[in-house]
Amino acid sequence: MSAIETPTGDELLKILAALGNPHRLRIVAALSEGRNYVSRLAREIGMSRPLLHMHLQRLEAAGLVVGSLELSEDGKAMKFFDVVPFAYELSPAAIAEAARTLSDPQAPQQEPQAPRTPDVPQEQEQEKEEAT
Repeated sequence: MSAIETPTGDELLKILAALGNPHRLRIVAALSEGRNYVSRLAREIGMSRPLLHMHLQRLEAAGLVVGSLELSEDGKAMKFFDVVPFAYELSPAAIAEAARTLSDPQAPQQEPQAPRTPDVPQEQEQEKEEAT
């Protein structure tokens, strides 16, 4: 287990969203017992491979698991997953610190402008708009 980490606000949201699903909690619990490949893990937790793969991608994007492709003895590609050791402190103070680093969702975003036709003078464009 690594030292207790202090994630940024955006990282904390990603981690909590990834762990905020019972299937993903079960996946992390199963992988905490040791690395596993997708087909066997799907059988062990009773989930379809496509659904499991979707949840594993979400966990991987949050940095909680890591996947690696390996070749079996018969030359088949197998994707193995491991839990990445992590420890996060979740306290009011840690949340307050993370909140200070959140990306500002209220920041004004510029609306994309419609491209002007380069060979038409601006007055003619305005006349076209007024005519419609």
